[in-house]
Amino acid sequence: MKYPECARVVRASHELYRLYFEGQEFAATLSGRLRMESTTLPVTGDWVELRPGTNAIDRILPRSTQFSRKAAGDAVAEQILAVNIDTIFVVTGLDGDFNPRRLERYLLLVNDSRASPVLVLNKADLCPDLVPVVNEARAIAAGAPVLVISALLGTAIEQVADLLSPGETAALVGSSGAGKSTLVNRLLGRESQRTSEVRESDSRGRHTTTDRELILMPGGWWLMDMPGLREVQLWASPHALDSSFSDVAELAVQCRFRDCTHAFEPGCAVRGGIDPARLESYHKLQRELHHLARQTDINVAQAEKRKWKQIHKSMRHVDKRK
Repeated sequence: MKYPECARVVRASHELYRLYFEGQEFAATLSGRLRMESTTLPVTGDWVELRPGTNAIDRILPRSTQFSRKAAGDAVAEQILAVNIDTIFVVTGLDGDFNPRRLERYLLLVNDSRASPVLVLNKADLCPDLVPVVNEARAIAAGAPVLVISALLGTAIEQVADLLSPGETAALVGSSGAGKSTLVNRLLGRESQRTSEVRESDSRGRHTTTDRELILMPGGWWLMDMPGLREVQLWASPHALDSSFSDVAELAVQCRFRDCTHAFEPGCAVRGGIDPARLESYHKLQRELHHLARQTDINVAQAEKRKWKQIHKSMRHVDKRK
């Protein structure tokens, strides 16, 4: 086949890639130059340039958005989950999966990615009293849309598709068992993604989606179904906290002291106007983000030190040869 000059990565797995361009999908590899010169590999959602006349990916084009988390384990490293996403649907089940504090973490990462967040409350048919749950979700969403649906029954799923226009890209994130794959199948109108039952004890499911893949939807927009995340470790700027907790930021301007920490100061407008559990979560996330920033600064400094040490070593080697 005649390969295009650029295409979009619709699936990436262990340096094996599937690309899409104008209705055609084909396999691709990495060029030797990209392997040698780039510290970042293509991920699902990337736009890439190909070496002329080949299927070798030669360059990753600039990303408009980037949704990341801290990689699992002790290492201070970023794990990129999705790129070039316009809207991220944070999906939670109302069968026991609903966890306000975990949703706050998801929304913080989405806000930092520059994508638009939408909170999707799935399995509405299993919730005996929707009103208090929806009200709490709206408080957490801080102005982002909140959709109440049942993917299994097909109830109100058109709300999801109505938020996307042809050519745009969305992603589904959330815990295993939240119903993301069932929602994909409903939106497609056919069984494309595998689904599995959740455990009755904790409403959690197995990872039926194992890779991130872009799926072209009937409305001409793209949807990425991602594996459920067991850990939502933060990888974001401290500034993202204000977007996710806009209610705190709005009340903070009324505090007596400009540098109020909302912890103990007299005349604090936040402590009396915010749910204590949400304020406690705000402080916890703030501490995590500042700790991450310090760790990142240390890693950057150490990397810079190793770089100059290697340069000086090379220079001494050159001097000796003279």
